[in-house]
This record gives sequence, structure tokens and C-alpha cells, in this order.
Amino acid sequence: MIKILFVCHGNICRSPMAEFIMKDLCRKQGIPMKVDSVAATYEEIGNDMYYPARAKLKEKGIPFSRRQARILTQSDYQNYDHIYYMDAENRRDILRILGSDPQHKVQRLLPDRDVSDPWWTDDFETAYQDVREGCLYRLKQLSVMADAYD
Repeated sequence: MIKILFVCHGNICRSPMAEFIMKDLCRKQGIPMKVDSVAATYEEIGNDMYYPARAKLKEKGIPFSRRQARILTQSDYQNYDHIYYMDAENRRDILRILGSDPQHKVQRLLPDRDVSDPWWTDDFETAYQDVREGCLYRLKQLSVMADAYD
């Protein structure tokens, strides 16, 4: 089973949206995958997903549950196959926590740009669309990788 981890600044907007969008996509396509999300900083540890992020998922029909933001740990690097971050600042924070990425697990969710940060823009629709696009892209990429091992 492939295990993926999403990372954003506080783990209350983009990364939990990605977690629940990916879980929904996998469920609908019958793909077994372990999916979780974490923060790259301590600011929101223990907090649930931000209300506008929950509202956007509800609007789009994406199931979600209560959760608590937690920080990325060294053991996460060992326990997950792929770690997807939202923006360049997240990458710097991730590498500060991990020290390095010898297995090249850490990648930006969208290959060509950062995911819009709704914390600053209050534009949860754009963030949702960016996250969904990234999840679809990565799911397709992971499916191709899995097919190569068959």
C-alpha cells in the first residue's frame, strides 16, 4: 500500500483539504492508500481544520472528520513513501525538520507552481482547485508507478 503525507504551514487549510480530497478520490476509484497530513510549523498544533476549509469540502461533497493539526516528525519520513508540500516555504520548513531528503520523497504537490494559500487570500475555491488538481496529478503518477511494478 502506498503511503502519502501532505504538508502545509499549519495543517489547518491546504494539507487537510488535500488529505480528504485524496482519500475521497482513492475511495471512489477503489485504490488502497494510506493518506495523512501534517504541519511544517508549530503554530496551529492541536487545532481542527479551519472552518472555511471544512465549509469548502462540504460544499464540494468531500467527506471529512474532526482532526488535530500535528507537526511533521523524523519518523514520518520513514513511515511515508511520498511527502507532498504546498509551497516553497513549506519545503524549507520540511528540510529544517528532516535535515535532508536522501530518498527524494519530498515533492511539491503541483509540479509547476505553488498551491494558493487561502490563509492570506481568503480564496478557498482557488486553493481547493489547486489541491484537487495536484491530487489528481499525483494519483495518476502513483498509478503509473504502481503499474510499472506489476
